[in-house]
Amino acid sequence: MARNPERRLALVDAAIEVLALEGARGLTFRAVDSRAGVPAGTASNYFANRDDLFTQAGARIHVRMTPDPVQVDEAMATQPTRELYVELMRWLVRRMATERTGYLAMLELRLEATRRPTLQAELNRAVRAVLEENRRSHLESGLPGDTDTFLALYLAMTGLMLEHFTLPDVLADRDLDELVEAVVTRIIPER
Repeated sequence: MARNPERRLALVDAAIEVLALEGARGLTFRAVDSRAGVPAGTASNYFANRDDLFTQAGARIHVRMTPDPVQVDEAMATQPTRELYVELMRWLVRRMATERTGYLAMLELRLEATRRPTLQAELNRAVRAVLEENRRSHLESGLPGDTDTFLALYLAMTGLMLEHFTLPDVLADRDLDELVEAVVTRIIPER
């Protein structure tokens, strides 16, 4: 296996792009090489097989989608209210729109994980860790709501983003910011 970490990272990022554009079936070493702009056969020197490529893309996707900690700290510097929660969720949706490729690739990875146990284990680990960190941050921040409230919001926002990014015409008659506010205000208690 080749040992150039920068090249490996570029190949994994190219794999994420391929997943978003062509789906899991399109994720081949040849497609990754082409997307990364490297000679044919390069990806096969970095990944043992497609399972390895899927698993590394699954590990990398969360790094790409994690917000800048400085921006999080700035956002959390205000009073922990339901209105702040609305703004945080709007920020989340905007970040997902900016990282649309990553979000669509994540959906592809989740579906592929139903057929690839190693990928499923990696995604379970990564998503559980992110969810637990966000739950802990929620409770420590003083934002309204308990663990179940946080989980309900997580699940509702996941569904909203799935609908918005995969079938945008279904809710095209509704303003996305207003939908986010409706979800948050119906789940998060007012203080």
